[in-house]
Amino acid sequence: MSWLARLLLMLGLLLLVAGGVVYVLGRLGIPLGHMPGDFAWRRRNVSVYFPLGTSLLLSLLLSLILYLLGRFRR
Repeated sequence: MSWLARLLLMLGLLLLVAGGVVYVLGRLGIPLGHMPGDFAWRRRNVSVYFPLGTSLLLSLLLSLILYLLGRFRR
């Protein structure tokens, strides 16, 4: 059962770091989620938000990080 505890601790630390990054970016004036390329449609009773620009940026950053981690692991 120690592997499950270790996994949960790692996921918790990852969420803590991600939350810190989002907080710091917001304080620096880079609001994650309100970037160019994010679409928002508002009508009377319906509001639709599609964060395309944010999704592409996060995908690029995570791909780069995972590539570098895999490269250094060898």
